[in-house]
Amino acid sequence: MAAHINVHLVKDLPSLRNDAEYLVLMKVFEKSCERDGFRLVQYSVQHSHVHIIVEAQDRKRLTQGMRGLLVRAARALNRLWGRHGRVFADRFHEHLLRMPREARNALGYVLNNARRHGVPVPRDLPDPLSSGRFFDGWRDFTAVRIPELFLPISAARTWLLTVGWRRHGLIPVGLLPGT
Repeated sequence: MAAHINVHLVKDLPSLRNDAEYLVLMKVFEKSCERDGFRLVQYSVQHSHVHIIVEAQDRKRLTQGMRGLLVRAARALNRLWGRHGRVFADRFHEHLLRMPREARNALGYVLNNARRHGVPVPRDLPDPLSSGRFFDGWRDFTAVRIPELFLPISAARTWLLTVGWRRHGLIPVGLLPGT
């Protein structure tokens, strides 16, 4: 199964788009990107929330994988900020992806999400605080190829996120979500 996940910070915490916070999240993503039937496939870090695309063997693995990822992220961010307490406002919001067009729309939405929030991103480049630079489905950008050992994401394995979504065309860099 594939899903688009969204998780928000509680109010009055620092932005996740700062260098230190982003680095902490990348370390957490790298450790969490593939565990026990759960894979983090794509991500986009915004000021107050994170969008991710995941694959899971089943609903139980999805819940366990997300719980583990969020606990690791909360502990690491609290350590960075020298604080204790809740980091995420909700557990997480999920939208299961079932159809190829739905998967394509979710990928475009997640990878181009910074533009939707008014973050200045060069028109011909993916958001640097997303996994867009590793994404091989851009219409007009060539992904960076580096050994998987260093990636904060895992390669998709479901038909929907490897082949199915491509039936509706590659995704243009800079496509505003919802357009």
